[in-house]
Amino acid sequence: MSASPIVTGKPITPQPATYVTASGLPRYHPVAQALHWLTAALALAILPLAWVAISLPPTPAKGTLFVLHKSVGLTILAIVVLRIVWRMIRPAPPDPQAPRLLTLIGRINHWLLYAIFLIMPVSGYLLSALSGRDTPYFWLFTVPGLQKDEAAQKIAESIHVAGQWFVYALVLLHIAATVWHLVIRRDGLLERMLPVQDGRGAIR
Repeated sequence: MSASPIVTGKPITPQPATYVTASGLPRYHPVAQALHWLTAALALAILPLAWVAISLPPTPAKGTLFVLHKSVGLTILAIVVLRIVWRMIRPAPPDPQAPRLLTLIGRINHWLLYAIFLIMPVSGYLLSALSGRDTPYFWLFTVPGLQKDEAAQKIAESIHVAGQWFVYALVLLHIAATVWHLVIRRDGLLERMLPVQDGRGAIR
């Protein structure tokens, strides 16, 4: 199937090759690309850290893995905040033409991913901080804990435990949509989130 055209209702302004895909779709800015893939890499790292840490008996290794888990979580929080700020400064390129319902689902999925990647680090921090413990950040510095509050800690724990299932569902939906665009529609959508691959825009 050929690439779907962009419909914006405005005249198309020529863009540098580095900002347009081979099929003519507007590409995400390199900053947005970098933040997206960094978020993806950290999200893939944080889950196994939690799974292994929970499975271990009380040992120094368990503590080390939890420090890494919490540190990666706080990093994701900072990056997602940066992504939201960047998106406010530089809005995402227009979506390719697709069924309205699927476009709506895609947009909702993106914003729910932003939300869950804010909720999970915050609830994780509160889960630790409300026990009165400080949270080390990669052994570089510590984020201060809070006054011990078992009732509030249980709420944070419930949110954090339930939130992981939303992470799984939303990430799988995001991947499934990407595969659909890549394999079924073949509309070059994934290329919008990748650097130039064919040499266009290279310095000569």
